[in-house]
Amino acid sequence: MAKQQPFWLGFVNQPPNFGASASMAACFTHPLDRTKYCMQVLSSKQPMLKALHTFAVRDGIRSLWSGLSASILRQTTYSTARFALYDILARNWQLRNGAKVSAGSTIACAGIAGGLAGMIGNPTEIVLVRMCADGVKAPAQKYLYPNAIRGLIRIGKEEGLRTFTKGLGPNVVRSILMNVSQIAVYTSAKRQILSNKTLKVSDGVPVHIAASLAAGTVATTLCAPADVLKSRLQSAASAGREARGLVRIFLSSLKNEGPGFLMKGWTPAWLRLAPNTILMFLFMEQLHRLVAAKTL
Repeated sequence: MAKQQPFWLGFVNQPPNFGASASMAACFTHPLDRTKYCMQVLSSKQPMLKALHTFAVRDGIRSLWSGLSASILRQTTYSTARFALYDILARNWQLRNGAKVSAGSTIACAGIAGGLAGMIGNPTEIVLVRMCADGVKAPAQKYLYPNAIRGLIRIGKEEGLRTFTKGLGPNVVRSILMNVSQIAVYTSAKRQILSNKTLKVSDGVPVHIAASLAAGTVATTLCAPADVLKSRLQSAASAGREARGLVRIFLSSLKNEGPGFLMKGWTPAWLRLAPNTILMFLFMEQLHRLVAAKTL
């Protein structure tokens, strides 16, 4: 009988997921993530590739990885929580019903896990947004956190613990949509591909890439509006500046930029999330097999 896999590994009977693979993927895709946050905070319509090139030329190639410590910290908290909590919920559902998790139950479990993980990861999300957005702010408005841990400490001391709840609403919504779209779409796409007798493919890397690409595209589109609102809320400080609520930010942005602002940064978000999702699921599948082989 196989031993139970460690908490950080994630799924047993579903596609394996864990914060370790998400952190590994983030190291490769962070420049795109940073560009996405900068574009969401800015009101300009500068193309993503031009913005990426501008940052690299102006501040150097290494600047594209500024805020990486916050990205890794976020993945080790948020991603670990959302995948591991889903695993717990899905396994409990299986034990109670004695059957494989249905599509509807997959969505429900992923949604609940995503919402809880969004609450857990909100403080690290704030630090990540601020460290990335520093690249497009005036010197007097920059936070200049040396790393994610120091950033968390400074926020708590200078702005109070309530600041860690800034943008919590849209972040939870985004997290629910992200978890449901990634898990449900990946699971469904993988099943459809493997069950297609015409394709005659086995459970391998090409299947994982195709399923995760579909999951990344759906996730980017569904999460874009909540992601934009969350970034703009979390980028603003709670002390010493005008505090603006979600409704005010939405109405102001809608008036000045039109409804299209809700999709601002979609291209860099997709260019970041699609490969991130592919790498994440590839790492997950391979690590899952390694751990499964050792625990047999």
